[in-house]
Amino acid sequence: MRTNWTAQTTPHAAPEGLLNSYSNTGKGWTGADSTYSVALPGGRTAWIFSDTFLGPVNPDGSRPTTTPFVNNSIVVQHGSQLKTVTGGTATNPTAIIPPPSDGWYWIGAAQTSHAGRDLDVTALRFVKTGTGQWDWHWASNYLARLDSKTLKLKSLTPLPSAANVQWSGWLMRDQSYTYIYGVEDLGSSKYQHVARVRGDDLTAKPWQYWTGSGWSSDETASARVLEGVANEHSVTKFKDGYLLVTHDTKELFSKRVVGYFSCSPTGPWVKPVELYQTPETAGNIITYNSHEHPDLRRGNELLVSYNVNSLVSDDLYTDVSIYRPRFLAVTLAAAK
Repeated sequence: MRTNWTAQTTPHAAPEGLLNSYSNTGKGWTGADSTYSVALPGGRTAWIFSDTFLGPVNPDGSRPTTTPFVNNSIVVQHGSQLKTVTGGTATNPTAIIPPPSDGWYWIGAAQTSHAGRDLDVTALRFVKTGTGQWDWHWASNYLARLDSKTLKLKSLTPLPSAANVQWSGWLMRDQSYTYIYGVEDLGSSKYQHVARVRGDDLTAKPWQYWTGSGWSSDETASARVLEGVANEHSVTKFKDGYLLVTHDTKELFSKRVVGYFSCSPTGPWVKPVELYQTPETAGNIITYNSHEHPDLRRGNELLVSYNVNSLVSDDLYTDVSIYRPRFLAVTLAAAK
C-alpha cells in the first residue's frame, strides 16, 4: 500500500459536543477515559469507558467530592439520545464488571460476537499493593461477556496472561480471524504484540501469537512488533492495507497523535505521520490513548478520540470539563 500520507485534522468532532452536553446535565456519566466504541444491534452505539465519574455536576462546573466513581461503565447512544449503564442500583451504582476485593478492572477493546447477541469486552485486572495512590499493578487479562441488549454481565473468563502483555489494546476482525493487539508495558517503554484467534469468540479457540516471522501457540514466543504505542491504540483496515493510530509514548506525556502504515496486520509499521498535537497538554494536564473509531468513519474521514486527565486529582473535581474524551475528524491524503 501507499505509505506516504498527510493528515488534515479538525478538532471537536461529533460526538464530543453531545457527550459534553450530556455530562453537563449531571444525570449519569460526567466524564471518563478509555473511550472505545462498538456498534450494537438496533442502530445503537456502545461507548465503553474505564474510570468513570457520575453526576451530579454543580452549577459552577465543578463536581462534589462525594460524586460516585466507578472503574468501568457504558454510555449507549441511539441517535442523539444517551443513557448511562453501570452495575448496582441508581442510588448505589457500581462498575459493570464488579471489582475483586483486592483491586479493580479497567476495560479495553471490545466487539460483538455470536451474531451480535453478545458484547465482548476485554478487561484488565489490577491489584492494590498498598494504600498509596500508585500502589497497584496489572495482574491478568479477562474477557467480560455482556448481553448486547441488556448490557448485563453474563460471564468473566480469564484470557492468556503469561507473557507480561495486556491483551486489550485493540481487536480487529480480518477474514476468518480476530486479531488481538496487546501492549507490553515496561513503564518508560511500551511495545505492541499481536495475537489472533479464529472466529469472533476470544474464548472458543486456541490463540496464536506473532513471533516476528510466523505464528506460535506459545504466548511467551510473542514478539515485540512496534515500540512507542500507547496501552490503548487502534489497528484498522485502510485503503489496501492497515492503519495504526496511537499516542506517541516514546516521549513522556506526549501531545503527539500519530499514524503508522503497513501491508500486514502484523506490521512492520512504517512512515509515521503526525495526525495532531493535543492543545490540552500543559502543566498538570495530560492526554493519552488516542485511537480510531472505524465503525464511525465517513468515507475518507476518520474519527479519532483521545483522553484528557490531570496528574492532580483535585483538578477533576474543580473542573468537570477536563476529564472527558476529545474527538478529531482526520482526513488522510496521499502525499505529493
